[in-house]
Amino acid sequence: MRVFKTKWFTRFARREKISDASLNKAIERAEKGLVDADLGGNVVKQRIAREGGGRSGGYRTLVAFKSQKRAVFIYGFAKNELDNIDDNELRTLKEIAAGWLKATDKELKRSLDDGLLQEVKYAKKN
Repeated sequence: MRVFKTKWFTRFARREKISDASLNKAIERAEKGLVDADLGGNVVKQRIAREGGGRSGGYRTLVAFKSQKRAVFIYGFAKNELDNIDDNELRTLKEIAAGWLKATDKELKRSLDDGLLQEVKYAKKN
């Protein structure tokens, strides 16, 4: 399983102080089938807790997710800033997710080299 975050999501996570460890926990839950919402098109919503708080009042992340293969954090927002995304945004995010999930290793390497993606060190816990 390889886990990535897009350039946009990397800036969002840095600004909101969301650690890679928190992202790993979200993927661990998804790997166990514990997704907060399956939005279709291999896009899942996973909640991430604010530091010192719970997941319900924290952040919502949208992840391109293919179990045991690849996860790409593509979008995030704070619960107190946005209730949900609209249908047009979701359609666009599904297209973005499809592109990242079908990308070849060569395309991923180029995206990493160009700074479009950043890999999250992922170590599945038993």
